[in-house]
Amino acid sequence: MNLFDLPQPSVAIAGSNDRYPVRRVYCVGRNYGEHAREMGHDPDREPPFFFMKPADAVVCQAKTVRYPPRTVDLHHEVELVAAIGRRGENIPKNQALEHVFGYAVGIDLTRRDLQKEAKKLGRPWDTAKGFDESAPISAIHAAADIGHPSTGRIWLAVNDAVRQQGDLNELIWDVAESVAELSTLFRLEPGDLLFTGTPAGVGPVAVGDRVTGGIEGIDEIAITID
Repeated sequence: MNLFDLPQPSVAIAGSNDRYPVRRVYCVGRNYGEHAREMGHDPDREPPFFFMKPADAVVCQAKTVRYPPRTVDLHHEVELVAAIGRRGENIPKNQALEHVFGYAVGIDLTRRDLQKEAKKLGRPWDTAKGFDESAPISAIHAAADIGHPSTGRIWLAVNDAVRQQGDLNELIWDVAESVAELSTLFRLEPGDLLFTGTPAGVGPVAVGDRVTGGIEGIDEIAITID
């Protein structure tokens, strides 16, 4: 492969031959109350915190995802993903959704053992969150077609056994609030994805497991851990 002809990470756009080029991947941590509790934290309304994955961690409509090295505790986290479609910084909450192009279903795969060790030592989460193929995602559905969902079932199953189940209205910080807050830290650009947090029920997956998930009114996703 030519060094100067590397592929651009991108996500399919539902109903279109165009693709959404990925610039950055932001994630909101502990944004559902029950998930915060299961991770040993008290949920409250302090400002949300963010971490990042590299753009090429995104794999769109993949059939299989490789089990990553250096872990024995790979966890699933199903999430609503907001795709930014308009530049902005210091965006007021009441204008934040104007900057969202559309929505997808994503899975934030996490090397939980590495994350726990990083937390214990006060180190960054990069190796726990930013590995290859750690961000499977469905096609993006334009907000012009589906609106800006604020309610709807979000779920994930492993081998047909439901593990995660919640509703978008349980987000501690909704999409508008998260986008507005994020824009005070970074200038948002078209191509930025925001994983908005996961409901309770996160847990391990193993090689051969089939992971399915979805969000009512948006899409579903299905991968096999290879």
